[in-house]
Amino acid sequence: MKLRDDEVLTTHTRITEEVRVLIRRLARENSDWGAPKIHGELQKLGFVLSERTVARYLRGIARRGDPAKKWLAFLHNHREAIVALDLFTVPTATFRVLYCFFVIEHGRRRILHFNVTPHPSADWIVQQLRESFAEAAPYRYVILDRDSIFNADIIAFLKATGLEPNGRAFRHRGKTEPPNDGSEAAAARSSTISSR
Repeated sequence: MKLRDDEVLTTHTRITEEVRVLIRRLARENSDWGAPKIHGELQKLGFVLSERTVARYLRGIARRGDPAKKWLAFLHNHREAIVALDLFTVPTATFRVLYCFFVIEHGRRRILHFNVTPHPSADWIVQQLRESFAEAAPYRYVILDRDSIFNADIIAFLKATGLEPNGRAFRHRGKTEPPNDGSEAAAARSSTISSR
């Protein structure tokens, strides 16, 4: 088979065990490096292979950059500066539902504040936060869950007090406003119909 000067013959050669070990080591020691960076480092060492080959091999390696491990490292490294808040329900003996709000310190697992109400609102939560953080505290991060009561007003209050809402649950939140029961839309429709 004869090739012209502008043609290139491509072959799929297997990479040697030495190169595989080196790719594994580079990926393990540098969790934020991707295929382009590892490929560049291998070229500097004199290995001839394509970036695509490195990328294919990296897919089969469990990377240290696992999000769960990063989250655990964040919790471990900042444990003294983290507080968490949550709101949960408690049924009573008379079949009523009470809502319990609490703030817990992550480092010592000490409850900083708690309160109970039959009808929580964003204003009530902000008041509880004022009581929880009345004095300057060494906390920097707040972990929230996906509860719709933790709306934009509460996030703004936390940021104004110097606390940074953080955590997987907060970053992956969807809509932050409480669910609408449709009564506002119905009122808007009826006011438009009556104005005609």
